[in-house]
Amino acid sequence: MDRIYVVGHINPDTDSIASAVGYAWLLRERDGEDVAAARAGPTNPQTTWVLKRLGLEAPTLLTDASPRFESVTRRLDTVTPEDPLREAWAILNRTGGIAPLVNPDDGKPVGMITGMSLFNLMAKYVGAHPRRQDVRISEILDLPCREACDGSVPRYRANIHIRDMLGRILREEHNDFLVVDDQGLYTGVTRQRDVLNPPRLRLILVDHNEPGQSLGAVEEAELIEILDHHRLGNPSTRAPIRFSVDVVGSTSTLVSERIEEAGLSAPPDIAGLLLAGLLSDTLILTSPTTTERDHQAAARLERWAFVRNGPLAGEKLQSYGEQVIEAGAGLSTRDPFEIVSTDIKTYETGGFHFAISQAEVTDLRQMNDHLDELTRALDRLRQERRLDFVMLMVTDVVDNVSSLITVNAPPPLDDLPYPKQQDGTRLAIGVVSRKKQLLPVILSILEE
Repeated sequence: MDRIYVVGHINPDTDSIASAVGYAWLLRERDGEDVAAARAGPTNPQTTWVLKRLGLEAPTLLTDASPRFESVTRRLDTVTPEDPLREAWAILNRTGGIAPLVNPDDGKPVGMITGMSLFNLMAKYVGAHPRRQDVRISEILDLPCREACDGSVPRYRANIHIRDMLGRILREEHNDFLVVDDQGLYTGVTRQRDVLNPPRLRLILVDHNEPGQSLGAVEEAELIEILDHHRLGNPSTRAPIRFSVDVVGSTSTLVSERIEEAGLSAPPDIAGLLLAGLLSDTLILTSPTTTERDHQAAARLERWAFVRNGPLAGEKLQSYGEQVIEAGAGLSTRDPFEIVSTDIKTYETGGFHFAISQAEVTDLRQMNDHLDELTRALDRLRQERRLDFVMLMVTDVVDNVSSLITVNAPPPLDDLPYPKQQDGTRLAIGVVSRKKQLLPVILSILEE
């Protein structure tokens, strides 16, 4: 639990994955800390292509920050039911009074020997009668361990959230519990006091700062830092943390700047991943979110990534960017629900809880063949997530124009400054950024 995880938002895009991987690498290299990159969901087609192109593995999947029983489990030494009690006695002395019994045939726990179960055994063989007090300790230690086993010790699965079992735990008469895996095999032992005060997962959030876009139960984690380039909507923290939100086109830009400030250069594969995150978020440096710092970061990452013997040897910035964009573009080869739920952000304002998805294409005309199925997928998404309305922003990355599909649009959205088309969509010419162009317009309308 001393490890720090760097993780981006749910429904991660390439910038979210890249900044997590790049920042984790920097903290390990610069500070020597135990830091690992994580992801809060499956990688999308674009990110999957980039990782494969660079020969990198996807970061660890981390769906929620709520502690599980495995985080408070110790794998204590065990005895079998037929071992002499003296074998358990040796373990009891080393563990503070606990000796788990495990069946050697199937690896499943039978129970546990504790101070109380030993007392009950002594009462059985010695009792209060004077003649029975002459029983030698050595005779008792020769008995099989099953004689002193408490088979009623509660069992909990290692991957279960502790919070889901708190009511049961507080009602238990035992102070020590057995922990098993999904097959019921022995994993270890935990104590009630550890379960009631589990260690918190240590997190650094990148590419987001709103709790609604973070992994589940983020409020149960120990937040260490936030590095982002979006609007503020940050969670409360128990203590001061390092918080950086800057006006650039991608979080990968911020990570590359910190690598340079440390006097380091990223390895070619990680530099290539950061460059992909930057080029994806800025549409190859053409998005209105692009700043001069993004151009500088692209040149920096290009220098680190396009080296001889690296996975991107011989590439050029434009050609690599076009490949990255193309890997994430298109509607024909993807399931409609996957399209509307992959790159999605949820928001709350003016009493509305809504979401905006974005998909990229190289020709907006291909949307005509998929409008009905995309609309149905959007409505399913709205119902499943209990949203007031949902919008899909289909962006043509070649002509810099977007088509907006909205399901259950509230009356205020009639004032959107984008002309309505015959098919019910709205055409937003020159609008390609959800964060900088579309969202501010929607927020200003709903907050009036």
